Amino acid sequence: MRFSSLSFYPLVLIALLSACKDTPKQKESIAKKPAQVTDTLAAKDTLTPPEAEKFELTEDNAIEFFFEYNKTLTANKVKITTNLGSFVIELYDNVPYHKANFIYLARQGYFDYTQFHRVVKDFIIQGGNSDDVKTAKKRSDIGRYLLPPDTRKDYKHHRGTVSMPSSEINNPHMLASPYEFFIVVTDPGSYHLDGEYTPFGRVISGMDIVDKINHQPVGKGDWPSQNIYIEKAEVLE
Repeated sequence: MRFSSLSFYPLVLIALLSACKDTPKQKESIAKKPAQVTDTLAAKDTLTPPEAEKFELTEDNAIEFFFEYNKTLTANKVKITTNLGSFVIELYDNVPYHKANFIYLARQGYFDYTQFHRVVKDFIIQGGNSDDVKTAKKRSDIGRYLLPPDTRKDYKHHRGTVSMPSSEINNPHMLASPYEFFIVVTDPGSYHLDGEYTPFGRVISGMDIVDKINHQPVGKGDWPSQNIYIEKAEVLE
């Protein structure tokens, strides 16, 4: 059977009218999509991103943190600049927690403008503390934690050895106070300290400055009569 031309034209006309009716809907739908995307992006742009969570060292996370942090380290020297001169410390690689802790604190700027607050003639100089409230705030910001002693590496407290004192508060296991350090000036050394404290480095240059600090006059409690500032602790990359 064949369609006549007369019957064919009405069908064509109906199809065209149907197409014309659908076209505005399609255009309207397409026109809306970019608007929706734009509005969504605009809404996201107006949102305030959440602040980065502040990292704080604690008794629970310090060991794991320094274990991982030590893996990233290639540096092992720190230059200490004081108002009396500068010297360089080389840190031992096989005392990982103490090495990582010292470098971390130096990079955080903790030691800057702390003091050598204890000077015992012909014995030690001890640094990393201060009576400045800024030092207390730095400690608070970094965190409250202690380090386990590591006395099994057979390091001796020779002259020039850098070691870490133990905390004085509730500390039957002689855990180390991470914010302070002392340097032996006794010649040839102070070997009665072996097995009690953790040597983690040694002075490799500028020992004359360490001696100069040790010769400063002191008052009660071995606190120097004139403040001896650590102006900068710089990790030598």
